[in-house]
Amino acid sequence: MAYVEHVKVIIEGTKKGLQTVIPFPFHVEEETWLKSPIHQKEIGVLVSITGDLKIRLILEESLQAFKQLGESMYGMPLDDQLLESFVGEMGNMIAGTLASYLFEQTFSIDITPPTVMVGETKIYGFDRAINLSIHIEGIGHLRVLLIVEQEV
Repeated sequence: MAYVEHVKVIIEGTKKGLQTVIPFPFHVEEETWLKSPIHQKEIGVLVSITGDLKIRLILEESLQAFKQLGESMYGMPLDDQLLESFVGEMGNMIAGTLASYLFEQTFSIDITPPTVMVGETKIYGFDRAINLSIHIEGIGHLRVLLIVEQEV
C-alpha cells in the first residue's frame, strides 16, 4: 500500500476515534497540510503509533476549549492536574481507537503512552503534518495533527 493510501486509512481511523470519544455532534473540516514546525499555544497531547506505520497523533487547542469539553462531558469543572489528565486520556483513547482500526486493516502496530504538553511549544522533526480541524457544536474547535512518516 502506498503512502497516499496509508494516509487515507489513517485519517478514516482518526475520524472513527473522534466519533468514539467525543459524545457531541461535531464535524471535521477539510484536511490541510502543515509544514514543520507546529506551534502549540496552550495545551496538547502527543501519542505515537509504532510498528508497520509510524504516526504521531497530536491533539491540541486552548485550555478553555479543553475545559469546556471536559465540563460538558463530566458535568464538573476540570482544572490543573485533572484537566491535564483529561487531555492525556483523550489523546490516548483517540489513538487507541485508531490503533484498533489499523489492526483491523492488517497493520501490526502499538501505541506509546500519551505525553501531555502544557504551555507554548514548537514541535520539530518532520516535513509535514495533516491538520484536521474539528468543530464541536456548543464547545468550539480542537485540532488533530497527524505526522505520518513516509517509508523509505
